Amino acid sequence: MAAITIDGLALGYRQLFGTYLIRTAILPGIVLSALLCSVAAQETCKGVAMGAGTVATVRDGRTILLADGREVRLAGIEVGDEARATLQSLVGDRSLRLEQLGPERDRYGRFVALVYTDDRRPPVQQTMLEQGHARVSARVGDRACADALLRAERAARAARQGLWSDPNFAPLRSQDIIRIAAARGKFTLIEGKVLSVRESGATIYLNFGRRWTQGFTVTIPKRVRREFVAAGIDPKQLEGRPVRIRGWVEQRSGPVLEVMVPEQIELTQ
Repeated sequence: MAAITIDGLALGYRQLFGTYLIRTAILPGIVLSALLCSVAAQETCKGVAMGAGTVATVRDGRTILLADGREVRLAGIEVGDEARATLQSLVGDRSLRLEQLGPERDRYGRFVALVYTDDRRPPVQQTMLEQGHARVSARVGDRACADALLRAERAARAARQGLWSDPNFAPLRSQDIIRIAAARGKFTLIEGKVLSVRESGATIYLNFGRRWTQGFTVTIPKRVRREFVAAGIDPKQLEGRPVRIRGWVEQRSGPVLEVMVPEQIELTQ
């Protein structure tokens, strides 16, 4: 794509609007906006090169065994058993290029990576999300990658693609305590309005129920608040805001979900 220059933009707007508007304060604002949009569009998901390999077999919906013996876990997504066929169709016996996103290995010694077929983008993970065969995990490891994957997931959910055509996979409502409690130990998406924000000790609490001991609650360590603010989501300013939370449900006095990274919270309005 040819580079966009300020002179080029000025010429185009002069032809469209005439010299008068160019001489006013409108052009600088238009030029700046265009340049900022261009920079944002160039912010792509990219990890650190981890080499390449040929697929020997697909073990499950997000695990691949390479011919050289390496076992690769797809980074950034959560899948169900039905995703294996989708992954098989995407990678088959093909050569793959790997990029590191976050820790190189998981606790089982598997390599964790973004996976690409040939030299093309987007990663296989994004394709699976676009087709509705995966959900974005709680920890992606890179903000640009998280944004790209979340956009793909939202589009598939809006179009009711794949698993999103099944009502059982729809995000749970924050007031549906029985269903949230039943999801204990499972990766879950939960939507609702934050009714109050409280602090105690080293923890910020987002309360979704009138009685915090029984309602759904999100916990955020105070030490990570700066990361959320930098991402445009200040936990202390979420009271009254509708949000979507993702992660693993625990049970304490009521159902609780711990949030550690900004991509676990989406503003839904």
